[in-house]
Amino acid sequence: MLIGLALGVVVFFGLPALPDGPSASRGLSASGGASAPAPVVGAPAPDFTLKNLDNADVSLTEYKGQVVLLNFWATWCEPCRYEMPAIQRRYADYKDKGFVVLAIDYDEPATDVGAFTHAYSLTFPILLDSGGKVDDLYRIIGYPTTFFIDKDGLITRQHVGAMSEDQLDQYLAEFGFKP
Repeated sequence: MLIGLALGVVVFFGLPALPDGPSASRGLSASGGASAPAPVVGAPAPDFTLKNLDNADVSLTEYKGQVVLLNFWATWCEPCRYEMPAIQRRYADYKDKGFVVLAIDYDEPATDVGAFTHAYSLTFPILLDSGGKVDDLYRIIGYPTTFFIDKDGLITRQHVGAMSEDQLDQYLAEFGFKP
């Protein structure tokens, strides 16, 4: 039974890619250059640069000194649709107090992502991860996945799956943001 379960997981998720060559043990990178360690709570958040819906470059380092909610999502993801309105409300509440949301869409056409953004009236930065390089850098295994990054650029929390509004409020309270 366990073998069947393991095979089912492999069929559903696939096998992880194993890097080759002398740099294999150093990790992945969003740019194909210097490698980065897997993101873990307490470690610096790996930097990246992606295009937004206006085709401008956006880098995580631009937001150092602010609290960042880094959300990995996709338009087809129902749990993502569930949590987006709460994330938008909290962004509107706290954006003038040092809170930023960066929503990273996984490898979908900009037109689809733009339509989703419009339908949900999202005003925070939406980034396009063409090819899934940042998805790989952050080792995303399911959607949505959210990282909370403090003002010093350290990951303080990772949440896999949809967040309820109460969970989001609890996480934000750790940074002093209270409804």
